[in-house]
Amino acid sequence: MLVVLTGGTGGAKLIHGLSLEISPEELCIVCNTGDDFVLHGLHISPDLDTIAYTLGGVADTEKGWGIQGDTFAALEWLEKYGGESWFKLGDRDLATHITRSRLLREGLTLAQVTERIGKSLGVKAALLPMSNDPVETKIQTPAGEISFQEYFVKRRWSVEVSGVSYAGAQASLPAPGVLDALRDARGVIVCPSNPVTSIGPILAVPGIREALRETKAAVLAVSPIIGGRPVSGPADRLMAADGMEISSFGVAKAYADFVDLFALAPEDKNWRTRIEALGVKTVEKTIRMNSLNDKRNLARELLALL
Repeated sequence: MLVVLTGGTGGAKLIHGLSLEISPEELCIVCNTGDDFVLHGLHISPDLDTIAYTLGGVADTEKGWGIQGDTFAALEWLEKYGGESWFKLGDRDLATHITRSRLLREGLTLAQVTERIGKSLGVKAALLPMSNDPVETKIQTPAGEISFQEYFVKRRWSVEVSGVSYAGAQASLPAPGVLDALRDARGVIVCPSNPVTSIGPILAVPGIREALRETKAAVLAVSPIIGGRPVSGPADRLMAADGMEISSFGVAKAYADFVDLFALAPEDKNWRTRIEALGVKTVEKTIRMNSLNDKRNLARELLALL
């Protein structure tokens, strides 16, 4: 079993490539749920949905989120009635959130709901939330603390960030199967996802970081930073607020206690000496994934390394 730690968009690209290079049944994906929140009375799990839609072959790859060909009539009417419309919920996407919320109210865990939704979409890989317990990424700003979704979507990461925290993490437990998967893995990949708000919440769940340190499998991480800048999103601002150097070295240093091999772009080859001084081996790869061929090629090369 290959275990993959991921957030949303960047991770989904690599997972798409991996699912085409090996049997999806050989994949176990541990997904960030620190972005989860409640809106319109519905439990929304953006990263879990992005991965499920990707593996189910229905993702809108142009947007990087949501369902291909989705419409937004319900959202337009919600706005007409005075409801929030800043988080773009498509009509088909709403069906996912309604189903998740109903099943959670009926007493199913988030992992059980995720499995049921995945099966309905034809997902053959094991897709696990990092925890069944609520963990919420909080963004500290000069005006006070806000949720990650308010920062990222509603305010379009335009406000100054002074810190990041993971509310509820210390009281959470890994979802059933997560620690066993890491212990028995034949290899582990940390996707090129935001190290603070995508991978950070996973590592904040007690037991997961320790399992990564102790696994006998090789652990390989892919840099989300190319040429000193994030491939997408506000990772640089969040890394700075979290006291991390904004570079491939900064990411490698954050993972150095459990990562064996770090894949970075040729543009960042000058960081290799500093990274390897941390005890982490490095390899140069074309890690920007602009096409399906890019995704498959990177997946194939990473699998060969493992």
